[in-house]
Amino acid sequence: MDALGAYGHCENVVRSQARNFSYGIRLLPAPKRRALSAVYAFARRIDDIGDDHGAPPAGRLARLADERERLADAGAHPADPVLVALSDAARRFPIPLEAFGELIDGCEADVRGAAYDTFDDLLWYCRCVAGAVGRLSLGVFGTSDPETAVPRADALGVALQLTNILRDVREDGLSGRVYLPAKDLARFGCTLGRDGAGRLTDDPGRLAGLVRFEADRADEWYETGLELLPMLDRRSAACAGAMAGIYRRLLKRIRADPLAALATRTSLPVWEKAAVSAMALAGVHR
Repeated sequence: MDALGAYGHCENVVRSQARNFSYGIRLLPAPKRRALSAVYAFARRIDDIGDDHGAPPAGRLARLADERERLADAGAHPADPVLVALSDAARRFPIPLEAFGELIDGCEADVRGAAYDTFDDLLWYCRCVAGAVGRLSLGVFGTSDPETAVPRADALGVALQLTNILRDVREDGLSGRVYLPAKDLARFGCTLGRDGAGRLTDDPGRLAGLVRFEADRADEWYETGLELLPMLDRRSAACAGAMAGIYRRLLKRIRADPLAALATRTSLPVWEKAAVSAMALAGVHR
């Protein structure tokens, strides 16, 4: 497959499977849009392997190991459109492909059912599965001061992942996964246990306090991560700002009604995502 066709495949993956991110990616000029689509398409492949709960853990770990090996020589797979596009993008932009190894490390932890005792433990996971994607994205965006920009890109990824974790507490819990640190649960007297009907059994007030505490922590990571935007060119800043803006709106909604967020998956309507994207393009970041 030629590079242009491979990029087209990756852009279709983003549009159909990474809709929140697609609002930001579409704001980039074509070369950067294609390159970032390739990054997200490969990241999505890794995530999908980790999340394939219908497959046995040993099989998923083997598939992750295979993708790690294939990534090491991405240009040697002409029949794989994602790797064709990613290899071409890495020739055009300083994309740190080795960061995908951290993403795979995080997904392997998921497959093994890792739990997190402290926030520092969870932070390792967030940096693997989302901070790494922030650093990969920065390779596409470009910066004249990587020493300052890289930690900010990492922080923005952490903020997005913490938001994901809060959004998905119910879904993860029903599949037997708890990402929130055990020490935080103990601090608020919560277990995230469920009764036979799938309802949380913890005291509602304690649950609300736990969620708001975690949301406040995520907001601090947004404050650090958004300091990246002035370091980017206008279109790259719009892309990152749209992604961050959509997820920060989600976080605000979760904080405003924690119990509703625990009962159902919080989302934003299409019009609101489009409005956030338009504000990001205009240089308004919230």
